[in-house]
Amino acid sequence: MIELKNVNKSYNGIAILKDLSMEIKEGESLVIIGRSGCGKSVLLKHIIGLLRPDSGSVIIDGTDITKCSSQELSEVRKDFGMLFQGAALFDSLTVLENVGFQLMEHTDMDFRDIEKRVEECLALVGLKGIERLKPAELSGGMRKRVGLARAICMNPKIVLFDEPTTGIDPIMGDIINNLIRHLHHELKVTFITVTHDMKSAYKIADRICMFYDKKLISVGTPAETMDSSNEIVRQFVRGEADGPLTIGQEK
Repeated sequence: MIELKNVNKSYNGIAILKDLSMEIKEGESLVIIGRSGCGKSVLLKHIIGLLRPDSGSVIIDGTDITKCSSQELSEVRKDFGMLFQGAALFDSLTVLENVGFQLMEHTDMDFRDIEKRVEECLALVGLKGIERLKPAELSGGMRKRVGLARAICMNPKIVLFDEPTTGIDPIMGDIINNLIRHLHHELKVTFITVTHDMKSAYKIADRICMFYDKKLISVGTPAETMDSSNEIVRQFVRGEADGPLTIGQEK
């Protein structure tokens, strides 16, 4: 479904991604972990085409998006859904308008059909009857779930999650994890999640990738990651202060 070949990206001469190659299988739930500044979010932006690499290829379902025009890239992006870290809802729009935004902007669907699709998506994330509310009237967990409903509204082939459990309490975080697992099972599409939350990673991942020093240092199942012999991986997943990763070392 997704392949990155020898991807390099630098800002002001500082390397963010260094000769990165990886494959993401169709229909899998892949979780990306690593310390702040290691390139996780930059990787997501390359996959969805918000950033172009300095060199290398990003191939989505057979299309090298590094060679696409803006119009062609817009078409590829219709296959994506994304849940942003803060949900990124439009404050001035209702829940209905937020969830159905892409359908209103990019399709000629009748408004009643859009309402029906929005209702279906909200039901999938455990929310009913809130279509007329504004984001300010929702709890943090509800906003996350509305963002999740919006991410799946266009029937995407690929869904990206940027820190889905950040900013909510542990119980709501586990509810979000269960929702992601349920939706992955129901929709059978490719999920890619960036997170620091190892409980979340273990629960939702088919495979876990760890980034360190601008490149991949570990790829494996949750069990393989948990029992890794790599000192850096072991320290990170256990959340231990002692080890090769030190304070102020943002890699």
